[in-house]
Amino acid sequence: MLVFNHHIYEFKKGVRDMVLCTLSGKLEEKVKAKLERNEISYMIQKLKNGNINVFFGKKECLVVVDKLCKDKSLDQLSAEEDFMIGTLLGYSVSEQCRRYCKRKKEINVIFSL
Repeated sequence: MLVFNHHIYEFKKGVRDMVLCTLSGKLEEKVKAKLERNEISYMIQKLKNGNINVFFGKKECLVVVDKLCKDKSLDQLSAEEDFMIGTLLGYSVSEQCRRYCKRKKEINVIFSL
């Protein structure tokens, strides 16, 4: 919950537009209550192992996450969908590009300057 609370702080300060936290399913009601108290939009995805993925942040970001993840878990996303989610979460664009190439098995692509 400490990391979750810190992510709320960062979101409220404008550091992040969207956040993803994976937490124990036992915390779901507590998490919902805290996000609702803070008037933060969220989406919860239940995982097979009993944990939950909690996406929260700006509504327009959550609309995209909902479209991409509605009926599948994060490990089922295509390379393109994974890239978009990572970018929305504020991950390094160059790292997302490397991850995309690796997933597409194009890691050895040589670019000329």
